[in-house]
Amino acid sequence: MRGFQRGSQLLAAALRISRVPQAQLRSHPPEHPLSAGEQAIALAMMFSSFLLPTGWVLANIHNYRSRPE
Repeated sequence: MRGFQRGSQLLAAALRISRVPQAQLRSHPPEHPLSAGEQAIALAMMFSSFLLPTGWVLANIHNYRSRPE
């Protein structure tokens, strides 16, 4: 019974809500809005940074699987 009480105390301590002060953030409109072309270029660069390495690995998976003897 003692172990159960200790476990419930630990659980209750973990579930207690601690107050954290909120940061005072303010959002403003951008100083220089991006054009549609700039947004398209940024989106293409983000996608290519993730998809090109993955595509390279998948295209050359047979090289990674084979082990030299």
